[in-house]
Amino acid sequence: MVMKLYGTILATCFQRVLVVAKYLDLEVEVVVVDYENGEHKSPEHLKKQPFGQVPYLEDDGFVLFESRAIARYLSAKYAGGKLIPKGVRENAIFEQAACIEQADFDPYVSVLAHERVYGPLMYSSVPDEKLASAQQAKLEAKLDAYETILAKYRYLGGDDLTLADLFHLPYGAVAASPYQPGSPFMNLEDPKRPNVARWWKDITSLPAWKAVRSEFEGVVSTFKKS
Repeated sequence: MVMKLYGTILATCFQRVLVVAKYLDLEVEVVVVDYENGEHKSPEHLKKQPFGQVPYLEDDGFVLFESRAIARYLSAKYAGGKLIPKGVRENAIFEQAACIEQADFDPYVSVLAHERVYGPLMYSSVPDEKLASAQQAKLEAKLDAYETILAKYRYLGGDDLTLADLFHLPYGAVAASPYQPGSPFMNLEDPKRPNVARWWKDITSLPAWKAVRSEFEGVVSTFKKS
């Protein structure tokens, strides 16, 4: 039975799972949730995802939500733990990187994405650039620490690609892309952080990510035209 992934390509958490599935070459049937019209808050959806969010996964009767948990599940069940180091110390470094993404990257980059891209795109809102700039300054300080780590390792969780690296892609790519020409954005390829720039170029060049990003940009272009 083919796994089903419920959500929308516009959602960064959905993209997080999709890029992992594509990287692991797993067959996943995408079931689009009509987020714009509130399907994620419907009684049927809430039975599977009680927080009214996306994505969630159905795998032969097993239901799982939270994108990072789903990614770990896909790796463990279908890919022999690929993208998750097995050695005790190697796994500890990976888990350290996964914690960094969730605690020191996501809280700041998500604000940039929502203020500068998702708000204007989906709700025609005017960005609160004071808020966005403040969050970007905090993120810049965090990226200085990334530079230190990435001077030691090729990737954030060691010398091999892990889920922790892929977890950065959806929000990072949104925040690093100006909504309109000349709009503010977060430069993750800033030459003042050469190791961060190298790492970001590396992971954004993955074919699995390019496929996900292309799909996202196709949907975004229809929103901008409407």
